[in-house]
Amino acid sequence: MYKGVYTLIGQELSMFTRKLEAQLRYQHITYQWEIKNQENTESINSRVGTHFIPILKTPDGWMLNDTISIGPFLHDRFNNCPVIPSASAQRGACFVLEDFFNHWYPRHALHSRWCYPENVVITGQRFGNNVLLGKHIDAELSDEEKLQVKDFGEVMHSSFGAAACEVQGAGPEKSSAIKADFARLLRLLVDHFKHHDFLLGSRACLADFALSGPFVAHFLLDPEPRTWLGEDLQAMEEYVARVWSGARSDSDWPSNDQLPDTLFPIFDYAKKHYQIFAAQSIAAAGRKEKFFELDLGDGPFIARSMKRLEKARMHVQDELLQAKINTSALTDCGVMDFYLAPSTLN
Repeated sequence: MYKGVYTLIGQELSMFTRKLEAQLRYQHITYQWEIKNQENTESINSRVGTHFIPILKTPDGWMLNDTISIGPFLHDRFNNCPVIPSASAQRGACFVLEDFFNHWYPRHALHSRWCYPENVVITGQRFGNNVLLGKHIDAELSDEEKLQVKDFGEVMHSSFGAAACEVQGAGPEKSSAIKADFARLLRLLVDHFKHHDFLLGSRACLADFALSGPFVAHFLLDPEPRTWLGEDLQAMEEYVARVWSGARSDSDWPSNDQLPDTLFPIFDYAKKHYQIFAAQSIAAAGRKEKFFELDLGDGPFIARSMKRLEKARMHVQDELLQAKINTSALTDCGVMDFYLAPSTLN
């Protein structure tokens, strides 16, 4: 392994950039930031071959994108600080939960960021720091720089935010439904963290980074969703702080491949919400339909079909098959069934 400093290329308001940063911090990997901005975007895109963030530049000159691939890569490179359990059920739970947080929380994150005018203003100025100025969001700005970023929120909203919410079926008219669903999942997470430091117990895994990402980049940062946390704000701040402070040498996952009892209500929620959403989205994509309608209990909404959810599902399926999970609480609860179904897409 080449030793040296890794470079995290991305933006501070990106949940997936923060997901990768969470892993770098937890594994005690030395890294530096490179904020992707209007000056360096073209050169980065041409080097990597994609406009997506984050990008991880390794000391040996590799440029990697997609946290789904980067996570296991860093687990293997820094195996003195593992973040994927070796026990089969725990390993399977790690990948199931990572996929769930990767693809369900964007609905809440996009809605809470772009559907509330005051939030758009503040978020836009922070985006301006990164995108226009190449500066961190907490940097001191000159009067001229403040003018540059002042109205960037409306630019972002009109060019990206409003359409992104439409893709998720999470426009302004869905405020009550999104807030109710956010509160429902938050309650399950807070109840779990009353008893456990991380999702699988006393040691973090890839899924913890997928959960930390949207909280660091959105829910704990943006003023609108921060109010949604209410009296649970401290619990989630403390959880993120545990991830951010790095792994303890004496921490480990539970013995005998056990899973915390408080995880199973979260699995049940995922089955009844994200997995139904993803299945309908994938099915619509297979029929070459751009949109599909769904009601998960808080009223109907229309979302855009996303073929990429099948690619993610197949990734988890591969990991579950490799884990060779026999009879366990994970198999019994049914959360694996969605992933183990055969693909209907080419």
